[in-house]
Amino acid sequence: MDSLAALALPDLWDRLTGTQPAPALWVVIVTLAAALAVVVPHPAWRISRNAVTIAHEGGHGLIALLTGRQLTGIRLHSDTSGLTVSRGKPYGLGMILTAAAGYTAPSLLGLGGAALLVAGRITLLLWVATALLVVMLVMIRNAYGVLTVVLAGGAFLLVSWLTGPQVQAAFAYAVVWFLLLGAVRPPFELQSKRSRGGAGDSDADQLSRLTHVPAGLWLFLFHAVSVCSLIGGGRWLLEG
Repeated sequence: MDSLAALALPDLWDRLTGTQPAPALWVVIVTLAAALAVVVPHPAWRISRNAVTIAHEGGHGLIALLTGRQLTGIRLHSDTSGLTVSRGKPYGLGMILTAAAGYTAPSLLGLGGAALLVAGRITLLLWVATALLVVMLVMIRNAYGVLTVVLAGGAFLLVSWLTGPQVQAAFAYAVVWFLLLGAVRPPFELQSKRSRGGAGDSDADQLSRLTHVPAGLWLFLFHAVSVCSLIGGGRWLLEG
């Protein structure tokens, strides 16, 4: 048993740290089309938006931990909304960064994923994503949230362990395209709700109260991060 472990661990490390060949350009374009197909049509978006919510609430939770706040729980709801609760000072830089992380997290994750793919780190991307979902699962506090995160983590785990390099590459590119594209819609949805007098306790409004900067400027920041990440990350993927 020990000898098998000694042989397996170096192999796993080589897979994790090694590089994989980039897929053909047609695969990159097909995965882009697939991502558009689940982001643009409203019926498909109502389902796929759950994945963006995972990234959104995960961003809140991760930054809360990194800034020294106590993360008490994350809830994901069937209407694709979510809630991340942390304890600490209700003001200050840590609270501001935590509040700002939600709408920017999917874009920045997509941008980071694009950088890994261009560097040929496909397996590393899949394993890092799986690890983040496992860590997030520990903090989920409702049944729907557990189901959503388990399904997402299971998909990454199955692809990374049971499929070949070509399928892994196609899956990884589709996920990154989805994050880059899917991150663009929520700020527009928030803007629409605020124009109708809704979403009074949104991240942008919380940030406005914390910083005395108008919520519209925070909303502009969310737009800028998502669009710039899409342009930059998309260019890397298409040229890589």
